Amino acid sequence: MPPSSSPPLPDERLAAGAARLATRYAGRFAPETVLALLTDSYTRLAEPARVRTHLVVLAERLTAERLDALAHTQGTAGTGRVRVLFVCIHNAGRSQMAAALLAHRAGDAVTVSSAGTHPAGDVETFVAQALTEAGVDLSDVYPKPLTAEVVEAADIVITMGCGDACPVVPGRRYLDWPVPDPDGAPIAVVRDIRDAIDTRITELLAELGA
Repeated sequence: MPPSSSPPLPDERLAAGAARLATRYAGRFAPETVLALLTDSYTRLAEPARVRTHLVVLAERLTAERLDALAHTQGTAGTGRVRVLFVCIHNAGRSQMAAALLAHRAGDAVTVSSAGTHPAGDVETFVAQALTEAGVDLSDVYPKPLTAEVVEAADIVITMGCGDACPVVPGRRYLDWPVPDPDGAPIAVVRDIRDAIDTRITELLAELGA
């Protein structure tokens, strides 16, 4: 049975997560803002999810990413690092690989995000396998919805098969990487796609001097 489009909210667990985030962002965002973003993040993640066991934890991570992005655009925080956002349709394949590989290779030199215009419930199995084989940490690899905060905070937005579905924010640099979709492809093909993306990551890092 498909998940409900209006999933019930785990109020107590969300409240605990909101309290943690409110403490972390005290002085920058009101607790009400934090709770509203956390609730929205949970709802967005829950709609396509097939398994909801860890959704509160993922929603808390997504909310932290959104708050960091919002703080960056408001000038209340910032590291001066280039912020790169990868966008595809489902955020289960190409954009996940690109973001994970860039984060793995750039370390703290670049702030990396990924999102999907219509995020899937899970990252594709062979995509996760190909990243693991490359030594990539999968702790932040999960489909995320495209949110205004992350787009507006990005310096570079790299689209990968989502056409004009990504909103255009003035002053951002937009690139399109025409990489094949790994959806349903055998592991050997997914590895080839991973390596093609990694070649583009090498070129991007050289350009950024990171």
